[in-house]
Amino acid sequence: MTASPQARLDAVVPATLDKAAHENFPVAPFFLPRAWRDDLMAVYGFARLVDDIGDGDLAPGGADARHLGLDPESADDRLAMLDALEADLRRVFASTGDGPGHPLLRVLRPTVRRRALGPEPFLGLIEANRQDQKVRRYGTYDELAAYCELSANPVGRLVLQITGTATPERVRRSDAVCTALQIVEHLQDVAEDLGRDRIYLPADDMARFHVRESDLAAPSGGAAVRSLVAYEAERARELLDEGAPLVGSVHGRLRLLLAGFVGGGRAALTAIAAAGFDVLPGPPKPTGPGLLREVGVVLRRARREG
Repeated sequence: MTASPQARLDAVVPATLDKAAHENFPVAPFFLPRAWRDDLMAVYGFARLVDDIGDGDLAPGGADARHLGLDPESADDRLAMLDALEADLRRVFASTGDGPGHPLLRVLRPTVRRRALGPEPFLGLIEANRQDQKVRRYGTYDELAAYCELSANPVGRLVLQITGTATPERVRRSDAVCTALQIVEHLQDVAEDLGRDRIYLPADDMARFHVRESDLAAPSGGAAVRSLVAYEAERARELLDEGAPLVGSVHGRLRLLLAGFVGGGRAALTAIAAAGFDVLPGPPKPTGPGLLREVGVVLRRARREG
């Protein structure tokens, strides 16, 4: 009997997949069809590997570097690792050759073929992490949105492709939701990102609210920082509202999944507001009841609009 993609993933990369339980939003919840869950986990494994390379969070020992054909001592060279990962990704889509070397990409290959996925979303995720190594500040909101086009929007597009529901209008709505969720995550992680010498608050907005980088290093946010966070949070909320009709355009268990994404973003924004927009002591997190309440609101609205 052939093992499922999930079983093969569990066998070769448990440390990577264990991180799925700690994500802000469910990766492949139990209520989805098994085939969808397997393919979503295969995509998650790739996305998690890209982020771990970009953040320097790989498991010790250099195994990932070896799988990608590099010397284990190169595991700390993030750009070299991302280049090797891109080369291995291209083997996923090649019609000849032995296929990819990394176990996560070997599991991804059947998903790519079964769902007729193209390389563009995966390449976007790699490029976003390359950008993280080179770009530490964003001058304008448009620059940040262009980054989100690489770092977040491909994930939503892959979900639509895997579930066979991608249309131009749904992709547009999905992009709005994914960009919103990325902005929300940036707001939650201002202090953590600053510790990595990254600021995802646009510089022109910081100037508008008279916020200096040193203000972001304080134990708690002053009035200017809180006003800036409130401004960016409202931007994210408007994007979620723009993307919310996506939920009503689909049916069944996929509707529940997408409602979880939109409702999760709304619940996170509610938590940020409840903290007085002070995100510097630590990331404000939504409560369980708060999350369920927001998901319920999204589902009720979807039923009315659907």
